[in-house]
Amino acid sequence: MGVPTILGLESSCDDTAAAVLRGRQVLSSVVMGQADLHAAFGGVVPEIAARAHAEKLDLAVEQALAQAGVTLDDLDAVAVTSGPGLIGGVLSGVMLAKGLATALDRPMIGVNHLAGHALTPRLTDDLPYPYLMLLVSGGHCQFLIVRGPQEFTRLGGTIDDAPGEAFDKTARLLGLPQPGGPAVEARARMGDARRFAFPRPLLDRPGCDLSFSGLKTALLRLRDRLIADQGGLHAQDVSDLCAGFQAAVRDVLTEKTRRALEIYLDGAPQAPALAVAGGVAANAALRGALQDLCAERQVRFTAPPLALCTDNAAMIAYAGSELLAAGQRSDMTLAARPRWPLDQSAAPLLGSGKKGAKA
Repeated sequence: MGVPTILGLESSCDDTAAAVLRGRQVLSSVVMGQADLHAAFGGVVPEIAARAHAEKLDLAVEQALAQAGVTLDDLDAVAVTSGPGLIGGVLSGVMLAKGLATALDRPMIGVNHLAGHALTPRLTDDLPYPYLMLLVSGGHCQFLIVRGPQEFTRLGGTIDDAPGEAFDKTARLLGLPQPGGPAVEARARMGDARRFAFPRPLLDRPGCDLSFSGLKTALLRLRDRLIADQGGLHAQDVSDLCAGFQAAVRDVLTEKTRRALEIYLDGAPQAPALAVAGGVAANAALRGALQDLCAERQVRFTAPPLALCTDNAAMIAYAGSELLAAGQRSDMTLAARPRWPLDQSAAPLLGSGKKGAKA
C-alpha cells in the first residue's frame, strides 16, 4: 500500500463528522453540528444527539466522498471514534464503520477520540515526538506528553469540570447563548477583569491537576449578590463577570502549563514543543498567554486551526493512519466505549465505576 486514503468518522458528542485523508492531505472534512437541536435545553441531550448521528452519518459520508472526489472503492481503510463519548453517538459511528469495512473488505481502526485531538499537531505541523499537549475542551482537560500514537503520559488534568464545561455553565448563569466559550469570550472583551475577585483554584498546591467547578460557584454567588443589591444585572455587570471568569481560567491554565513544561523539559526533548488542541484552545486570551510562556521558555508553540481544534473526523482519520502504519487493526468485536483514558497506567482523575476509569 502506498499513501493510504482513509475515511474518518466522528460522532462522540454533538458533531456528526466524516473526512477523507490521504497522508497528511485533508481531501475533505464535513462537520454537521447539532446546536439548534439542543439550544432549548441549555446543553447536549444524549438521546437527541444519538438520533441525529444515526440520521446524519451516512449523509456526512456521502458529502465527504463527493468533496474529496473519491468513491468508496478508493478507500484503503475506515477509522472511527470508538470512545470516549456519549455511548449512543459512538455506537452509531462504530456500527457504520463495521458495515463499511465489511462491505468493502477494508481494514477498520477504532480510534480514541482524545488521541485524535492529541495527534492533530502531527497532522497540521508534522510535530516530532515527544511533545507536550494541553488538551482543553468542553469535556476534557489534560496535560499529556505524547511519545507515539499509543504512548501518552498524563501529567495532570481536571478533577472536576473541564474548562469548556465551565464556560458553558457560566454562559447559562448569565443568560448568554450556547456554546458558552465564544459567548463569554465576546462579552469579556468589553469587561473589566479586575472588578471582581475570582479564586485561582489549586494554585496553592503542587502538581498539574486543575479544578474549575469553584469558579462557577464563585460566579454564581457574585451574580446573586448583584441581583440582590441592585435588583438585577446590568450589561456591564455581565461583561465584567465574564472578563473576571476568563482571566481566572487563563491564569490557572498558564501556571499549570508552566509546571507541566518543567516536567516535560526535564526529559531533554530534542525539539521541545507545546501543542494546544480542543475547542477552548480557540480562546484568544488563553492562546496569547501560552504563546508568551513558550517564548519565555524557548519552546515551540503550535495550535491547529480552529476547524481542527473542535471535534472533526480529519483528526480521527489521521490517528487511524498512524495506527494503521503501526500494524493496528480492529475486528468486528470493536466496542463503543463511554470511557477510555489515554494513559492506562495513571490513576483515574475523576474516579471509576462499572464502565471503567472516567479519565
